[in-house]
Amino acid sequence: MDNDNDPVTNTSERAHSAGMRVQPNGAGPGLMMVDSDPQFLAGAVVDVCGVTLDRLRYEEEQAYYNDLYLLSPVGYLVVAFDQTILQANLVGAEMLGIARNATQAHRLRDFVGRTYLPDFDHFFGKAINSAAPVQCRLQLRHSAGERLQVTLLASADGSGQACRVMIERAEGRQAAVERNEERFRRIVHSAEEGIWEINAQSITTFVNPKMASMLGYMIEDMLDRPLTDFMDEEGRIILQRNIARRQQGIAERHEFKFLRKDGRDVWTTMATNPILNASGAYLGALALVTDITDRKVSTELIWQQANFDHLTGLPNRHMFMDRLSQETRKADRTAAFLALMFIDLDHFKEVNDQHGHAAGDAVLVEATRRIASCVRSTDTLARLGGDEFTVILAGLDHVGSVERIAQAMIAALSQAFEIGGQRIFISASIGIALYPPDARDLDALLSNADQAMYASKNGGRNRFSYFTPDLQAAASARQNMGADLRAAIAAQQFEILYQPIVSLHSGAVYKAEALLRWRHPTRGLLGPAEFIPFAESNGLIGQIGDWVFREAARQAHAWQAAIDPSFQVSVNKSPVQFRRDADMYEGWFGYIEELGLPRQSIIIEITESILMQGADQVLERLRHFRAMGLQVALDDFGTGYSSLSHLKRFDIDYVKIDQSFVSQLEVDLGDLALCEAIIVMAHKLGLKVVAEGVETEGQRQLLLAAGCDYAQGYVFAHPMPAAQFEKMARESLR
Repeated sequence: MDNDNDPVTNTSERAHSAGMRVQPNGAGPGLMMVDSDPQFLAGAVVDVCGVTLDRLRYEEEQAYYNDLYLLSPVGYLVVAFDQTILQANLVGAEMLGIARNATQAHRLRDFVGRTYLPDFDHFFGKAINSAAPVQCRLQLRHSAGERLQVTLLASADGSGQACRVMIERAEGRQAAVERNEERFRRIVHSAEEGIWEINAQSITTFVNPKMASMLGYMIEDMLDRPLTDFMDEEGRIILQRNIARRQQGIAERHEFKFLRKDGRDVWTTMATNPILNASGAYLGALALVTDITDRKVSTELIWQQANFDHLTGLPNRHMFMDRLSQETRKADRTAAFLALMFIDLDHFKEVNDQHGHAAGDAVLVEATRRIASCVRSTDTLARLGGDEFTVILAGLDHVGSVERIAQAMIAALSQAFEIGGQRIFISASIGIALYPPDARDLDALLSNADQAMYASKNGGRNRFSYFTPDLQAAASARQNMGADLRAAIAAQQFEILYQPIVSLHSGAVYKAEALLRWRHPTRGLLGPAEFIPFAESNGLIGQIGDWVFREAARQAHAWQAAIDPSFQVSVNKSPVQFRRDADMYEGWFGYIEELGLPRQSIIIEITESILMQGADQVLERLRHFRAMGLQVALDDFGTGYSSLSHLKRFDIDYVKIDQSFVSQLEVDLGDLALCEAIIVMAHKLGLKVVAEGVETEGQRQLLLAAGCDYAQGYVFAHPMPAAQFEKMARESLR
């Protein structure tokens, strides 16, 4: 009979004939041929059947490894010299009708037919003294009375205390093998677990019907295909690691995901045994596979329900606290701070009372969407319950970012909610606590944010409040400054002073830097450092920057007529302005065209830090400037992280050496060498160089000797009104 199609029988037969061993896993023993050890202790204690207790313990230990005999299609017995049965395999115990765990209660001779006893005694006496097998045909009697014609084959086991007896039915070993093979075939094909065998190249050599059905294939569609055909990329990586472990003879049990033929995931547990030959070489593996997809889905559903809000899909309190713990640990490592925002919807109870809970749920879902639109994808938004939300803003470097987000949320939530054909209005009260300044304990941090939220409620709702009084006062000052700035725009309180940019070679003034000032009605003339951060945090910087550009362009046009046709004016742009949409710049282009101003008349000054913020966006914006014909100057050069590669990559026309290097030129040879290097590098790249903060004649002379093109600073002039500047510039041309 052809046995090649049955992997279990085939594996056992190959193992028996080739000395192959299947390594055991944690569930039980594997397959291994074991010879008896002839060495025993002298003077060992002997039991009533004439076998030493050491021998019995030895046999019990060997039973762990004797699965090959255990599953053999013929009977195997270990029999003491007094014919007590010490061990029996499954078939042997079945033939005699005895329990395998109580074999020592029986003697083999008691199962021999009466007329065959003389032949048995002669056979057994010869076998215990023979190293070669001795054969005998006789009749055995089953404990239930059935009589069996059998052939016995026996020989001493080498220990001098027992012999091994093999029992074959009269029909011969082949019939027994076929019967046993059929039994295993039925087991394999009707098993509720998948059975999968691969060779050393991870090619499928056998699957049972359950395994094929589990993945939605016909058996023949899986044979001779690589194991990787049935898994995703992540699974392939795991497979490589597992194969390396199997080649070392390590059996494993773990969860693994396969892909069905229809593309769906199938989660399984796999008990995998490596198949090794007698010399330990890896031949393949045999796996028992159990489908746990339903259990996995159920577990994930339970986890989802335990960690996420079912209505909004947001993390719930449990998940939120876990995320907060992670983010605070990260903040500790990076010496950054994070902000915790506690958001409570104002008048939400009235929504439920007047419009019903379905409308209330719809408002919560839409509120979730609006809040999420105000934060980054890396921030954590959670719903603690009811109409309470929290946001973790991590990796912050200044408080202004928190306020912009809070203001955006308040504005978004105050807009009408269109629910079921009705317009519903609510607002939000927000409390803000900072980690670590306000609290290092997580519960305390949450409590502080909650208290700050109630301060917003008590202050009239539709606002945000800080937990820390000083921060709240600063926030109020910023809000007041925001109101003052709006009034300043309307009242035209801003003005521009101009500082000359002098040619070091000729002393002529063909350029000026426009410097913004605010003539505050009560505080006097304010420099940009005193109000620009507030303009940025209040969203007014774009409007102010647009005014500065247009005023500078108008003045440049006037000076080209009064001083020189090539006159240029530099305008500073903050990082916030630079990141704005291009719509504003389109308006500038139109204004320049309206004035009839040559486009290169305006120089846009940006700082080094801008080059480090999203290179693609910066490149696109600089290309836009170039398309408009504007020129670009890199301000404060040397204080950041700019390098030669940045100057080559970005469209830059001027490099401005920071005044911190210029101020030490006369006393620090290192700063002088650095300035000289910057000048040489810039000129090699076709760029012009402007030195800032030149305050002494000595500094001017050193810069001139180093080849610097332009300079500005108090040694030439302080920033001045346009009329005074025009007079100085004209005099420089005489």
